[in-house]
Order: sequence, then structure tokens, then C-alpha cells
Amino acid sequence: MPELKINGEVHAVDVDADTPLLWILRDELGLTGTKYGCGIAQCGACTVHLDGQAIRSCSMPAQALENRDILTIEGLDSRVARAVQEAWIRLDVVQCGYCQSGQIMSAVALLESNPAPSDDEIDSAMSGNICRCATYQRIRAAIHAAADTLAA
Repeated sequence: MPELKINGEVHAVDVDADTPLLWILRDELGLTGTKYGCGIAQCGACTVHLDGQAIRSCSMPAQALENRDILTIEGLDSRVARAVQEAWIRLDVVQCGYCQSGQIMSAVALLESNPAPSDDEIDSAMSGNICRCATYQRIRAAIHAAADTLAA
């Protein structure tokens, strides 16, 4: 029974070693902010942070997670996270909202490693996150707005 540190709390979960983190979060722990999109790590809807890096939880097996720090959208509470969330609201980024937890998780990881990204750096960091509503321009603008807030 692996013990996983999720959002700062240790959880003992009774799952098979190859169970993807996405299903542990959603089905075992009731953390439904992380979304299922494609199941093959291509859309970004399931993005969480693993040791501070944005990863796709649908392809990360439980056996690779012990003694690692996992952060989901529910546990996001840093200065960078607040700046991103405020920019998302202020610029009305969300349309349908389904992909947005993954978008926000990727944006926070980007700004935590690069506090002043260029358009190309934003596009590269966000390229694995698909938005069916095509809010990409608003997402980029919100990341720039969050970076400006953090720099002020």
C-alpha cells in the first residue's frame, strides 16, 4: 500500500502499482479538480506538479510516486498561484473551463521557473495543454499579467 504525499498530506492508498495518479486523485481521494481528458498524456487536462514540475497524472503510475511531493489544483496556494488565478479571473480566460485546472497548473510551474517568460517560452511551456475553446490568446495574456503582478 503506497503512501503518497499530496498537497502536503500523506495518504495511504490501496491501489495496484500501475494505477495512474489521475485515478488515485479522483477515485480514491475525491480530488476531482484534476480532469481526465485523453488518458495518453497529450491534452494536459490532468496536469499536476510532481516535485515542482508539471506532469501528466494520467500516465504516472503509483509505483513512481512514493517519497515525492504531489500538488494538485486543490492544494495550489503560493504567491505565484494566486497571481495566476487572479489574472485568469481578471482577463476572463475561462470559457467552458474543463481544461483550466491543467492550464493553471502548467502556468504556475512555468512562472515558478521563469518569472518573465516571452511569448515563445509561454507557447512552449503550454503547448501540451489543449483548450477545445481555443482561449490560447487569453491564456498567454493572463500569464503575462501574472508575471507583471509578481514583478511589481
